[in-house]
Amino acid sequence: MQLAAGQLQAHLQKGLRPLYTVHGDEALLVDEAADAIRAAARAQGYAERTVHTVQGAHFDWSAVLAAGQSLSLFADRQMVEVRIPSGKPGKDGSAALQQMAEAAPGHEGTLTLVLLPRLDKATRGGAWFAALEGAGVTVQIDPVERAALPQWIAQRLAAQGQRVQPGEAGQRTLAFFADRVEGNLLAAHQEIAKLGLLYPAGELSGEQIEAAVLNVARYDVFKLSEAVLGGQRARVQRMLDGLQAEGEAEVLVHYTLAEDIRALKRVKDAIAAGRPLPMALREQRIWGLRERLFERVLPLLTDVQLANLLHAAHQVDGIVKGLRHPGWPQEPWQALHRLAQSLCGACGAPRQQGR
Repeated sequence: MQLAAGQLQAHLQKGLRPLYTVHGDEALLVDEAADAIRAAARAQGYAERTVHTVQGAHFDWSAVLAAGQSLSLFADRQMVEVRIPSGKPGKDGSAALQQMAEAAPGHEGTLTLVLLPRLDKATRGGAWFAALEGAGVTVQIDPVERAALPQWIAQRLAAQGQRVQPGEAGQRTLAFFADRVEGNLLAAHQEIAKLGLLYPAGELSGEQIEAAVLNVARYDVFKLSEAVLGGQRARVQRMLDGLQAEGEAEVLVHYTLAEDIRALKRVKDAIAAGRPLPMALREQRIWGLRERLFERVLPLLTDVQLANLLHAAHQVDGIVKGLRHPGWPQEPWQALHRLAQSLCGACGAPRQQGR
C-alpha cells in the first residue's frame, strides 16, 4: 500500500499496520513521518523500541530478524526500527527484508519501521522493496520544490496560529522568507518555530519576519539548472553568489551549465532529424521538472542561439581552467555569472516579451 506524506496522519487515525517503510531525502519530513508513526505506536501500547542501523556489507541481519520475533519480559508490544542510510541492503539484507515482510502480518505484537533515502525507479522495482510495499505501507517523502516553498511556509505558520498579511504584501513576505531558507527545509522549520516563540498568534508583518528570519539558504548546484531554464534571473544571481560563498567548485558549476546547453542542443538536433520530442527527451535521460522546463524552452531557442551558447560554454571552460579569452571576464565566477545569465535570458526573455 502506497501513501503520500499528506495522507499519513489520516491513515494512522484509522489504525496501525504491522509494517511501514518511509523513503525520501528530505530529513525533516522523513523524521516527521517517522515521529508520527512512533507516536501512534506508543498510543497503541508499543512501549519498547529497538533501532538497527545498517552499515557496511557485513551487517548482522540475524539480530534484526531475532528482534522482530521475540518480546522482552517487560512489554507485550514493541517497535523494531531498521535504518538503511545507503538505500542498499545488499544480498543478505534483501533476503532478510523479504523474510520480515512475509512474517509481519503474523507478528501482532511487533511493528516494524524501515527508513530509507530517496530510491530510484530501479530500486523501487526490486524484490525486497516490492515485498515491503506488498506487506505493509510505504510512504514516499517528496522534496518541497522551490515554487511550493512559500505555500509550505504559510501552512506551517498557520499550524502555530500565525499568518502573513493578506494580499500582495503577504506574498512578498513569503517570497522573502523562501529566499532566505531555500534548499534548507530544516532551517525553515527552525525559523518558523522561532517566530512562534517571538510573536503571539495572529498576523505577522513583513517587518517582523524580516527582523527575525536569518539568511540560512543552502544552494544546490543541480538546482541551479532549474532556475536558469526557468529564466529566473534574480534567483540565478542569488544562487551563484551563494554557491561561491559556500566554496563550491567552479568546475562543477560550469559542468552543470554546459551540460544543460549540450542537452538542449542534442534534443533540438534530434527533433530536427524527425524524432518526437518525448522520445528525444527520454533518450537524453531528461524527466520530471527538467523535462517540463525543456518542453517550454526548446521552442524558444534557435539553432544560432544554441551554437553561440555552446561556444560561450567552451570559452568559460578555459577561463575556469586558467586560460584567458578576449571579451570575457578573467575571474572564473564572473565568467560563470555571464554564461548563466546568457542562458537564462535565452530561456526566459521570449516569455517576458509576451507579457
